[in-house]
Order: sequence, then C-alpha cells, then structure tokens
Amino acid sequence: MMENGFIYQTPLGTIVLTENGSAITRLLFSAELPKEVNCAETPLLKKAAQQLQEYFAGTRKRFDLPLEPQGTDFQQKVWQALQEIPYGGVCSYQDIARAIGNDNACRAVGGANNKNPIAIIIPCHRVIGADGRLVGYGGGLPLKRKLLELEKSDQPS
Repeated sequence: MMENGFIYQTPLGTIVLTENGSAITRLLFSAELPKEVNCAETPLLKKAAQQLQEYFAGTRKRFDLPLEPQGTDFQQKVWQALQEIPYGGVCSYQDIARAIGNDNACRAVGGANNKNPIAIIIPCHRVIGADGRLVGYGGGLPLKRKLLELEKSDQPS
C-alpha cells in the first residue's frame, strides 16, 4: 500500500507525517521522507498537522485522527493504552503493563513504547520510570522533557 507523506516544521523541529489513504501511520522526527513514501500533502496530513499546531499552541488536549500504527498485537495493545493517558498526566511502564493485563510485561512495554511509530499523537512521552525519572524517548530526552513541560505549563494550577 502506498503511503503519502509530508514534511512539517514544528516548534520541536522538523517532522514527517505519513498516511495510508485512510489513517495516519507515522510521525517521525526527521527532515526527510522515507524512500518508499510518496511526497503529497493530503487532506488527512493537513488535518494532522493542524491538530499538532493546536497541540503545540496549548489549545488541543486530544487528537482526533484515524490512526493505523503498524506493529504486533502486543504493541497495538500498548499503543492503545498510551492513548488513555490524559493530557498533562504521566504513568510508568508498570502502569501500562497493568492496564493491558500483564503485570510482568514492563520490559516488553518499554520495547513497544520505543517502537511507537506515531510519536506525540500516541503519547509515549507520558511514560516515565517508576521512580519518576525521565527514561528513554525515541526523539531524545530533551524532546520528551519539552513535551511534558508543554503539557504541564498548560495545566490550571
């Protein structure tokens, strides 16, 4: 299936969004389209880019987009659970493991979190270590910190 993709500038740097004709498939921290992706700004990609701009502006708390991340059944469960973490909230790998009904899956949850193909929109940045520390993020810890700070600064005190 042919994917369309487009490169966008965000407050966090350059990203690539891709879609498969019916759903968003990837958000990459990159300035280059993957080779197999057709460069086209479709209405769905425009909508996703608009929602991301609203998110960065602090006016959007939830994304309303069709998503089709590609992964195993286990990864899909983890990515679904990530979408339940509220804006401005955080949880641990253990919390996600519990949420998907497998208390012993912390490491596997970490692996699935790391493989999340639709960063920000599927908010893997909201998962932190059990001790409250920021741990691994595909886009790098400074980026994770910025995303969490953006969501915190928007919370009523």
